[in-house]
Order: sequence, then structure tokens, then C-alpha cells
Amino acid sequence: MAKFIIEGGIPLEGEIIPSGNKNAALPLLAASLLTDEPLVLRNVPLIGDVRTMLALLEDLGVEISFTGEKEVTLRARDVKKTALREDLCRQIRASILLAGPMLARCGQVKLGPPGGDVIGRRRLDTHFIAFKALGTQVDVDARYYLSASSLHGTDILLDEASVTGTENVLMAAALAKGTTIIRNAASEPHVQDLARCLNQMGARISGIGSNVLVVEGVDRLHGTVFEIPSDHIEVGSFIGLALATGGQILIKKAVPENMRMALMVFERLGARVEIRGEDILVPAGQELVVRDEMDGAIPKVEDGPWPAFPADLMSIAIVTATQAKGTVLFFEKMFESRLFFVDKLIAMGARIILCDPHRAVVVGPSKLHGEQVSSPDIRAGMALVIAALCAQGQSEISNIEQIDRGYENIDEKLRSLGARIERR
Repeated sequence: MAKFIIEGGIPLEGEIIPSGNKNAALPLLAASLLTDEPLVLRNVPLIGDVRTMLALLEDLGVEISFTGEKEVTLRARDVKKTALREDLCRQIRASILLAGPMLARCGQVKLGPPGGDVIGRRRLDTHFIAFKALGTQVDVDARYYLSASSLHGTDILLDEASVTGTENVLMAAALAKGTTIIRNAASEPHVQDLARCLNQMGARISGIGSNVLVVEGVDRLHGTVFEIPSDHIEVGSFIGLALATGGQILIKKAVPENMRMALMVFERLGARVEIRGEDILVPAGQELVVRDEMDGAIPKVEDGPWPAFPADLMSIAIVTATQAKGTVLFFEKMFESRLFFVDKLIAMGARIILCDPHRAVVVGPSKLHGEQVSSPDIRAGMALVIAALCAQGQSEISNIEQIDRGYENIDEKLRSLGARIERR
């Protein structure tokens, strides 16, 4: 099991270019099953979850080649089987994203329970209820068996604004007969990216960016070339990194439009950033002071579906808050186990009260010190890396395979900013 050895207490400085959006890459890779023509994806993040998704697709018969730096060409001339490898399904949550395109392409699919981060209950009912509405028979035991003689458009109200649920329905409905209306649809940037790519492939999707998507089914889709934008969660991670260590970082190709709510939250923690076209500059030496509510109340940071503050940035914001003067309440609404990582921050010297599985109060600033900790999931793992980089002394972070699942060559990127981090 690999680990990071980190010497903290050094302000990080320099320029960085984030990788492509992980949560856009995974459904876009799955979309290659919707056509027998080549789908070329550019700026693909070469991370653990992407490699697992590529292995799943290759096992189904998809031809995969790396045709340039971070460019992957996929061609599903034939799909050789309809059962997904269960050992690979258990490795990533995104394995469920193959259900929609497999139903559209083959009319059936068998898959094992998806894996992914252990951050609380992550239900799949939304997917299956929507598939049933499209004409799919769903049978469940230890595995999931889905079959449909044909998919037909309908008016679907998702029982929650599920990102992967919306993406699955989009891909299935693109080749269904008739029109599908998806209400209470997720509208995150990666959902929008998938919809735009599908339209480039010949789909007819309208309402992109809203919570009501209309999909007019077509007979076939064709290949295309699509570039994946920067990962807004990685951008937010680098903003938190700069603020926590007191350094100056210029984040290139940051797509500021996707960062508006995140920047509002960082500003609530006393941060100041500069938007320079498509870049974001975090100036050095900022004294972070939590901004109270107008009536003097303790501020609250809460997550929610887009365009609310992303749940994946909650861990990063909590670490940043440990270095800000003042008190702030974090309300994690979406996952009941995501905040449990704060005990590791407390061991490093952070002053945090975990009120219940969903709420934590952070009182700062705290002088963090090096500690031996383990990464419980992708985002908490990155948060612990940031904590270690602003702490005094040496830290050891184990189980970094979790971090590698979502962040591409993160130790190399950090070293380019002056971090003292070693992979062992």
C-alpha cells in the first residue's frame, strides 16, 4: 500500500493546470457504446477510476487506443457480451453508468454492485425507476439484471436530482423511440458536458443546464471529437491549497464560470481571489477571517445539487476553515459518512466539533502538526494532503490509492509548486 511522506509548513507558489473533469470523463467514456463509430476524447484525466472504466469497456469489446497526450479514441464496432466484470464494477461507482448505453445498444445488461467511496448510503433506485419508465425490466438479487425489448420515451420525474441517474437516462433516451422528458434532472457541469457531446454525436437534447431536459430519440449516433474541460473540484482543491499554505497559485484554464458558488464560500472564509479571463489567481499571504452573517450569526456552509456548493468540495473547505480566524458551521446534507474524516484533522490539532454525521463546527485558526493518517476516500484524502502541507513537521498519509482514483499525478503537480512530498 503506497503512502505520501509530506514535510509541511511551506507556502506553495507557481502555476498549475488542472486535469480534465473526472466526473465528465467517466460518462463520456460510457457513451462510446452508443455508436459503432470512433469517439475521440481529449484532456482525459489518467486516474484510477478512468483506467477501471477503460478496462470495463475493453472487456465488452470496445477498441481503445491512446492517440495523443491525454487523448483516447474508443470504437465499439461490436459489443461482445452483456455481463460486466464484477471485480471491476466493485472498484468504481461509475460502473453503473454503463447500464444506460448497454440497454440502448444491446437491450440488456448484467452488472454487479458498484463500488466507489465509502461516504454513506448511495442508492441506485433513481436509476432503476427511470429505466422502468423507459420500458426496462429490472431484476435484483446480489446482481442487477436489466432487459428491454425496446426503449420508449416518456415523462420521467426523478425522485432525486441524481447526477449519474440523469446521465444514465440521457444515454438510454438518446436512442429510445419518441421523446423523453427528464424532470428534476441534475445540472452539474459534467452532466452538461455529456449532453453537449451526445448532441455532437447526433442526439437531440434541449434544456441543457436546466433541471428539465428534453430528449428526442434518434435512430443512431455517430462518432465525434470532444474535449473535456478542467475539473472544477480540482480547481477548488488548488484554491484551498493556496489559502491554507499562504502561497500564491495561478490556476490556468480554471473555467471560472463553474466556480462561482465555490468562490462565494471561500470568500465567506475571508479569501480573496482574482479572475483573469479563464484563469484564477490566489494571492499570497492572505489573513483568513471568517465573515459573519449580517446579523452577527455564525455562518453556515452547506452543500446541495448544482448550482449549490458541491459536496465534493466540503472536505477541502473544512481544511481551509481550520486556518481562518473565526467559527463556521459546515452542514453536509448529502452523505452521512463524509464528515467522519475530521477526527484525523482533530488528531493534527484542528479545533472541530463533530455535532452529528452531517454537521461540524470549525473554530480557527489552528496550528496543525504532522501526523500519521489514512485516506478514507478521494476528497477527504486530498483534504488531508492540504492539511499536511500547511502543518508543521512531517506527516504520513497511507491508502493514497484512494486519492489517485480522482487526482492525476497529484504529487508531481504539488512538487512543481514547491511541495515537499514523496511517494513511497
